[in-house]
Amino acid sequence: MEPHELKHFIAQDMLRYGLRKPLTLKTFIRYFYVEVIPGLKFTMVLRYCQYFRKTNRFLFYIFYLWLRRLRVRYGIDISYRTKIGKGLYIGHFGGIVIHGDTEIGEFCNLSQGITIGISNRGKNVGVPKIGNRVFIGPGAVILGGISVGNDALIGTNAIVTFDVPDQAVVASPLASIVSDKGSEGYLGIIE
Repeated sequence: MEPHELKHFIAQDMLRYGLRKPLTLKTFIRYFYVEVIPGLKFTMVLRYCQYFRKTNRFLFYIFYLWLRRLRVRYGIDISYRTKIGKGLYIGHFGGIVIHGDTEIGEFCNLSQGITIGISNRGKNVGVPKIGNRVFIGPGAVILGGISVGNDALIGTNAIVTFDVPDQAVVASPLASIVSDKGSEGYLGIIE
């Protein structure tokens, strides 16, 4: 990745958060320390970590350590090895786990509580490839060597272990009533 590509990727990431100002030292300090946007902060540190991985080992280790700290702080576990296109948007942080070999396209949305991971056996061994402009809803799980097509929507709590075509909407089953016993026995002693 060239310096102008890094700048372009970060500018596209910032646009997803509604930030149109160019990245300067002033905007960097503003959005990293004053008006912190956790998803953007994590994404920018990830981008710099990926950039310096091949250009400057010393700066790579500084950003790598910073990325490790942000992983714990925000609950976002995305490896610096993950290939992610420009325009990434992390709306709500927490519980996001993505395998390091995953490929994610451009202008994708990641919601809280998602897992994108590997499958070690079965017909879909490997890690997923996510297309462009994909929305992944809260609690969704995408596993195995599958592909999710462009403009797809993965709904809340969906478990995806199959290829998803372009513009498809994948949803989990609707909730249903399975008992009429209520919360008795779950709340403890109530006086």
